Amino acid sequence: MPTPPMAGLRVIDFTTVIAGPYCARLLADCGAEVIKIESDTGDQIRNIPPMSDGASSYFAHLNCGKKSVVLDLRSDAGHKAVLGLVESADVVVENFRPGVMSRLGLDYTQLVARKADLVYCAISGFGQTGPRSLEPAYAPIVHAAGGLDLAQMGYQEELSRPEKCGIFTADVLAALYAFGAIQTALLGRERHGVGQFIDVAMIDSVINLLIYETQMAQFPDAPPRILFTPTRTADGFIIVAPISQRAFEDMADTMNHPEWKTDPRFLTALIRRENWDDMIAAIESWTSVHTSHDAETKLIAAGIPCSRYRSVGEAMNDPQSIARGLMATVQDGAGGFQVPNPPFQFGDGTVGVTPIAPKLGEHTEELLASFE
Repeated sequence: MPTPPMAGLRVIDFTTVIAGPYCARLLADCGAEVIKIESDTGDQIRNIPPMSDGASSYFAHLNCGKKSVVLDLRSDAGHKAVLGLVESADVVVENFRPGVMSRLGLDYTQLVARKADLVYCAISGFGQTGPRSLEPAYAPIVHAAGGLDLAQMGYQEELSRPEKCGIFTADVLAALYAFGAIQTALLGRERHGVGQFIDVAMIDSVINLLIYETQMAQFPDAPPRILFTPTRTADGFIIVAPISQRAFEDMADTMNHPEWKTDPRFLTALIRRENWDDMIAAIESWTSVHTSHDAETKLIAAGIPCSRYRSVGEAMNDPQSIARGLMATVQDGAGGFQVPNPPFQFGDGTVGVTPIAPKLGEHTEELLASFE
């Protein structure tokens, strides 16, 4: 079998909850040996449902493929053991609030003195510097502080307050940026022989997401952007995006409204932009008398970008997801459950979920034996 791209690299994972664990899981997906350091009570996500075979599938989603070592980092023995692990490692990832690792004697300054080429990545809500760096932060806090929630609210005419937060965008974004930064630092170490300290802030990650919005904040007099809104069907909703002139004309023909092509409101993309509400209303006059599946089938056959609205379960089991092998099964005594593979594939098939989640402290004796 080909060798995974990160095989032979050792990562010490001091992370909890979502952002840090997901970053480290991606490293494990790429073949790195990831050693998760936990207290005797474990990562708090271990106790959060959904549960499978008495264990959290939520935790497994974020930590499969890792090894678990239980240590008391405040004890002399635990501190000595973790220093031994770090000295044998290439990468450290942590997502404590700034200052915690320093108090434990495990911050970058103290560890790089022992491991000169160490790549150390710290993930936090507001970063390691600045007036808000010590504030506690979870994704919903960062969404509010970073402008994401009000930006999204501004696109929803029917909302009178920001939406509830159920999807932790800031966590996943920060994890992905950290994953990429670690690769960059490892490449720099390979070429230049030096390690690196990486500071990833969730709020910086969110502001980076808001590409159009950061420019509109500086140039508010620019014309408002057009929004591709859902249009009602006979049994749900569909979204249609006739961006190009050809797509618009093909859509008009598919919907049996060739007169739209000569309608003064819709002649060009610029004119359609100025009459976008009328454009959406025209589209809905056709979609509303078709089922979502029927409308999607007809429009896709004509090459028009569109999709019906699917549930997460439907998306997981869509023929496209199945064909790409998106979902992998993590094994347990209850028959297993699925988690997504990374959103990138290597041609040799060496990158993907390791389908086993570690039990708390499962690898403690094995990994510490070499330091005795």
